[in-house]
Amino acid sequence: MYKLVIILIGLLIGVLLGMYLPITYPTSYSLYMSVAILAALDSVFGAIRAHMEKKFNTAIFVSGFFGNAVLAGILAYIGDRLGVPLYYAAIFAFGDRLFQNFAIIRRHLLEGFMKK
Repeated sequence: MYKLVIILIGLLIGVLLGMYLPITYPTSYSLYMSVAILAALDSVFGAIRAHMEKKFNTAIFVSGFFGNAVLAGILAYIGDRLGVPLYYAAIFAFGDRLFQNFAIIRRHLLEGFMKK
């Protein structure tokens, strides 16, 4: 229960910072940012799934969160420099995993709800 409270507080702080801090980036970076955000969301959904399966590891989550986001951004950048849309590979891989993790999370929640 203690970890859940910390997670919710961190989420609330992150949302509030995102809403009220005037952080902007050039529109030319929007492709890289969107792919990096997709990779980060994949890590978050993977962490939720791991927590539900009692397999969560903070080090794995943090390294995956930043590592996936940076790797996806670099992949999009390299593809942009080469004139090849390599970001499609990141979108496909992270998007597929995101939906798989969501489906598993949904099943866990429904099974828990049905047991009650």
